[in-house]
Amino acid sequence: MKVSNFLVALAFLALASSFAIAYDPSPLQDFCVATDDASSGVLVNGKFCKDPDHVTADDFFYSGLNIASETSKQLGARTNLLTVDSIPGLNTNGLSIVRIDYEANGGLNPPHHHPRASEILTVLEGTLYAGFITSNPDHRVFAKVLKAGDVFVFPFGLIHFQLNIGKNPAVAIAALNSQNPGVVTTANTVFGASPSINPDVLTRAFHLDKDLVTKLQRQEWVNPSDLNSYS
Repeated sequence: MKVSNFLVALAFLALASSFAIAYDPSPLQDFCVATDDASSGVLVNGKFCKDPDHVTADDFFYSGLNIASETSKQLGARTNLLTVDSIPGLNTNGLSIVRIDYEANGGLNPPHHHPRASEILTVLEGTLYAGFITSNPDHRVFAKVLKAGDVFVFPFGLIHFQLNIGKNPAVAIAALNSQNPGVVTTANTVFGASPSINPDVLTRAFHLDKDLVTKLQRQEWVNPSDLNSYS
């Protein structure tokens, strides 16, 4: 094989490998229930595997997702994301699920993205305006008004949002293809960073007055899942 052909093949394999490890790895056994017990000696996806002889049905179970959660006063919404930390049996299965409650007339799950997952959302109650924005350079908005029974997909890593435009509370359930999808809330990340980003950066990037930037940086930025903001 010529050196040039070999280098091309090697580059292709490297690229394929990068795609293969960009998502949650596939399990090599029936299950690997997460545990904090390091004595098991087997570490998968950053979690130790529980001794299979000690695994029970409760490791794959959660009760209470049907219960509405109190919404944030600032956002009028609340997310209850169940990851591997809530259901140990999710480890290595590349799945998580979230319930989202929205108060009437404007409850908002603000613009955010999941760095490790795509998402499929189903509206159970109410009417939502939901959508996502594509990456540079187009920044196209794909949005729909969703009602009970409607389903909408948010592609991997793209900023998306949901707003309750109805006069009644709304509820949605979403599934994500990672056991730990992560959440990056756009405004919180930019204006609520700690320590604060130099205001000159944000002033120029967002075409804002510097005084407004510093005012925004002094505000409290609430995450939709933050339990401490629901009183």
